[in-house]
This record gives sequence, C-alpha cells and structure tokens, in this order.
Amino acid sequence: MWHDLLVAMCLVLVLEGIVPFLYPQRWKAMVATLATIDVRTMRRLGLASMLLGTGLLYLIN
Repeated sequence: MWHDLLVAMCLVLVLEGIVPFLYPQRWKAMVATLATIDVRTMRRLGLASMLLGTGLLYLIN
C-alpha cells in the first residue's frame, strides 16, 4: 500500500510540473489570477477537485 501511495505522489509531482515547464508565462499569469480569488471560492474549488478525484477513483476501481 505504501508503495502505491508513493508512486501516486510521484505521478502528481510529474503532472503538476508539466504546465510550468511547457508554459511558464501562462502559469505565472494563472498563479497571479489565483492570488486574487477569495478564500471561500478557493475552498469550493478545492472541494470540487477532491470530489471529482474521489468520484473518478470510484469509477476506475
């Protein structure tokens, strides 16, 4: 189980690094835009992301 968790975390790092590597200017603009979003909206986006990920995992397995 721990091995699978570590593999998943490594894949997250690889996927997270693709956009800043390929499009650094767009990534900087996106981060600047995210800095202006209020906390409540950011929490909702985080919750939606977690629910989507959980749902996709359920469908895959």
